[in-house]
Amino acid sequence: MSVVLVFIRKIGDSVVIDGETTVTVLEVREGRVKLGFSAPERVSVHRLEVFLRIAQEGERRGRRPA
Repeated sequence: MSVVLVFIRKIGDSVVIDGETTVTVLEVREGRVKLGFSAPERVSVHRLEVFLRIAQEGERRGRRPA
């Protein structure tokens, strides 16, 4: 089972994942948060709904998502 790690960040603050991927809070407005991601080209970054669609397409073709 995975655990959800919760951070409280301000605009301009960042979180680093695995020493390679940085997530930065760019803007907070009207209940929406704009995030910026900086990651190596080999790392795929997708919104959850896009990732799930890619995974579903891959399953239909017999492949796992990247």
